[in-house]
Amino acid sequence: MASPGPVPAGELLRIDPIELRFPFELKKQISCSMQLSNLSDDYIAFKVKTTSPKKYSVRPNTGVVLPRSTCDVVVTMQAQREVPPDMQCKDKFLVQSVVAPSGINVKDVTGEMFMKESGNKIEEVKLRVTYVAPPQPPSPVPEESEEGSPSRVESENGDGPAGGFTRALRERIDPQEKSLEAGALISKLTEEKNSAIQQNHKIRQELDMMRREVSKRRGGGFSFVIVVIVALIGIFLGYMMKS
Repeated sequence: MASPGPVPAGELLRIDPIELRFPFELKKQISCSMQLSNLSDDYIAFKVKTTSPKKYSVRPNTGVVLPRSTCDVVVTMQAQREVPPDMQCKDKFLVQSVVAPSGINVKDVTGEMFMKESGNKIEEVKLRVTYVAPPQPPSPVPEESEEGSPSRVESENGDGPAGGFTRALRERIDPQEKSLEAGALISKLTEEKNSAIQQNHKIRQELDMMRREVSKRRGGGFSFVIVVIVALIGIFLGYMMKS
């Protein structure tokens, strides 16, 4: 979030970084931090100012860095509704530091300590603000090369991870489709067989009735025509049963 570049040794506070870098995104709060290092044996009081106090929140904006210790300061930029022209930012921050009495607490730090009229030696460090593009997440879909789309060709040919998944899915679906088609065909043949059996039974009943009628009329004898009809019906029934 911030580029390295601490202030050279010799200052009251070593500040890292000296440029605040915000990965700019619309309608989103963005934070970056800086570290104040006290390399001396004195208590150092500090105060952070900005040219755009309504735009940024600084925590803490005042404090005390103990001898041979550090203090982290978090700067938060409020959510912005517009993109600045050319992603340029003219905002500035100013870190003021002064040697404070030994054992001083944060609540004892006052604004008068950082005024020239106080007679204190005040050191000031200016920090620039830079907007950078946010990091892009890695794309889960392989990009196409200039010579074509290898991933798409692999999928169509059944090669590669995507093609292997497609091939496995197809191998699982094809037997199911064939099973459904076979089941439908068996069901249709069963219905046709049942219909043929019913028709055969009906014809047999009609044939028995004809036989009884002929027996009554001719004393049990069959004419040649009746014999032929019976033979034809038998042939027809045999053909139906085989099919």
